[in-house]
Amino acid sequence: VRGGTEQKEEGSTMAAEEKPAAKSSSSIVPCFLFVELVIMAGTVLLAYYFEYTDTFPVHIQGFFCFDKAFSKPYPGPDESSNVPPVLVYSLVAAIPTITILAGEVMVFFMRSEGMQEKTIVTADCCYFNPLLRRIIRFLGVYTFGVFTTTIFASAGQVVTGNQTPHFLSACRPNYTALGCHSNLQYITERKACTGNPLIVASARKSFPSKDAALSVFSAVYTVMYVTLVFRTKGTRLTKPTLSLTLLCLAMLVGVVRVAEYRNHWADVLAGYFTGGAIAVFLVTCVINSFQQTKPPPPPVRLQRPESVLGMPMVALPCVESPLEKLQGDLHSLRSHDHQPHRVPVPPDVLKLSRSISSEV
Repeated sequence: VRGGTEQKEEGSTMAAEEKPAAKSSSSIVPCFLFVELVIMAGTVLLAYYFEYTDTFPVHIQGFFCFDKAFSKPYPGPDESSNVPPVLVYSLVAAIPTITILAGEVMVFFMRSEGMQEKTIVTADCCYFNPLLRRIIRFLGVYTFGVFTTTIFASAGQVVTGNQTPHFLSACRPNYTALGCHSNLQYITERKACTGNPLIVASARKSFPSKDAALSVFSAVYTVMYVTLVFRTKGTRLTKPTLSLTLLCLAMLVGVVRVAEYRNHWADVLAGYFTGGAIAVFLVTCVINSFQQTKPPPPPVRLQRPESVLGMPMVALPCVESPLEKLQGDLHSLRSHDHQPHRVPVPPDVLKLSRSISSEV
C-alpha cells in the first residue's frame, strides 16, 4: 500500500511538471519594451526627416551637355503615374497586415491546447495572449523594416544625387549661357538649372528606387511568411501561386518606373536588392523565421528502479571482496616504499588467499 501511495505521489508530481508553465518575466521586460519603442520612434523620425525636410541636402552632380541618357521627356509628377505612390504605399501596408492577421488566427485556432504558450509580462496578474503577442511581434518587425528600407533608399538618393532619365527636361539648362558647344562638355555649376526647384530636386533622387525597394521588401516578407507559416493540406500550388503573384506585383512596380522614364534599370535593381536583403535579414535573424519560441525542457527527475511487475526493487548492500581488499593493501605498501624491489608476500597471506579463492 505504501509503495502504491508513493507511486501515485510521484505520478502526480511528474504530471504537474509536464504541464506548460507560464513564462515569467522580471522587471527588465518593461525596460526592453521601452528601448524598442525608442528605437522605433527614432527610425520613424529619421525617415520623416529624409522624406519631408531639407535636413539632409541632396548631392549636386554635374551633367554633360545634351546627354541623351538624361534627355527623356518629363513624365509629370509621381501622382500621375500608372502606379502612384499612394497605391504602392497602400498595398505595402495592407497586403502583409491582412496576410499576417489571417495566418495567425488560423494557426492559433488549429494548434492544440498543449502547444499554446502563456507569457507573463510584469506580474502574476498580467498575461499576454500568445496570438496578440505574435501579431504584434511580426507586424512590429515589419513596420520597422518598412521605415528602415525608406531610410536606406533615401540615404542612397541623398548621398549619390544620381539624375533621373528626365533630368534635363526638368532642369531646363540654358546651354547658350553655359557655353555648351559639344556633348563632351561637363557642367558643374549649381545654378545651371532654370526649372522648378522642387521638380529639379526630385529629379536628382534616382538611385536607388524607393518604390521598388518598398514593394520588394513587402513582397519578400509576405512570401516568406506564407511559405514558413501556412500549412496547406491536399494542394501544393496554393502557396507557390500566392507567392509568385506577390513577387510579380513587386517587379511590376519597378518595370513601370523604368517605362515611364522615372528611374534607370540600375536604380530599380538596386532597390530590389535593398528591399529583399532587409526582408531576408529581419525574417531569419530577428524573428527566427516566424517560428514559435520553445520553452526549455523540464529537468529530468531520477526515478527509483522498478521490476517488471511494478514493485520497487530493494537495493542490495555492496560487499567488498577479500581479494580486492588485499590488492588495495599491496598497492598502498608499494606507494609508500621508495625501494625498487618488490615487497615479499608472507606465506600466511598466500594461504589465506588460496583458501578464499577455493571457497569462492
